[in-house]
Amino acid sequence: MSTWASLGLQDANSPIMEQLIFFHDHTLMILLMITTLVSYIMVTMFINKITNRFLMEGQTIELIWTILPAVILVFIAMPSLRILYLMDEVQKPTMTIKAIGHQWYWSYEYSDFKNIEFDSYMKPTTEIEDSEFRLLEVDNRLVMPMNSKIRMLVTATDVIHSWTIPALGLKIDATPGRLNQGSISIKRPGLMYGQCSEICG
Repeated sequence: MSTWASLGLQDANSPIMEQLIFFHDHTLMILLMITTLVSYIMVTMFINKITNRFLMEGQTIELIWTILPAVILVFIAMPSLRILYLMDEVQKPTMTIKAIGHQWYWSYEYSDFKNIEFDSYMKPTTEIEDSEFRLLEVDNRLVMPMNSKIRMLVTATDVIHSWTIPALGLKIDATPGRLNQGSISIKRPGLMYGQCSEICG
């Protein structure tokens, strides 16, 4: 759970979220090196009083600043595409859960067993206890097993929603008339919070 003044991401609770955190750190390291290099060049240009009034072209430097950004983009794009394909892959799920988005609540169906269905409403502020989080607590929680491959089927009945659990690195759009899917593999037990991360409508 993110808290006040935290600079990092939430603790990962799935292999996909771990990969996303590694990619985030990898990209930030590249950005830090680029920022340091550009800042160093700018400072040296301001301090340096020597100018060359007759310099009309520099093919070598032009070649470098054309090829180098392309190489940097490849170093960013390759891990990004790898994670993108990993997130879309659903391999032989042990159970399927369907989430249906409505305005202000979600409906869940465990359709692999007895047809268990329930609605999950956000708790009003007046009913929240001291240890609970405002705007995140619900009256009926979705329970999922750990160390299992779970397939989430997500849709909506009225407007566009988005089913999201940041600790799992999962965000599935819920669109009326369309069924989207995602896979979950929970590494350890715990309470994870999520909410609709879309301006509904």
